[in-house]
Amino acid sequence: MKPKAILINTARGGIIDEKALAAALRDGRLGGAALDVFEDEPLPAESGAIFDGVPNLVLTPHIAGVTQEANVRVSAVTIENVRQELAHART
Repeated sequence: MKPKAILINTARGGIIDEKALAAALRDGRLGGAALDVFEDEPLPAESGAIFDGVPNLVLTPHIAGVTQEANVRVSAVTIENVRQELAHART
């Protein structure tokens, strides 16, 4: 990546080498990063320690998909799945 690039991962933990990312940020080889997913989740203190003091880094606890719209969709799907299971249980 270009030195001023900003890496954002909200998709899958484990696809980013977290130690290499921390080193790149410390060394100024990357402009910044934001991670919402991690190799180990929830992020344990021992794994998260590699991010201590790393500049230009934002860490969030796997909440990128938590929006009002996403909650409505998940609720609707859950209700439909329960309804279908109850219908099958009656037959």
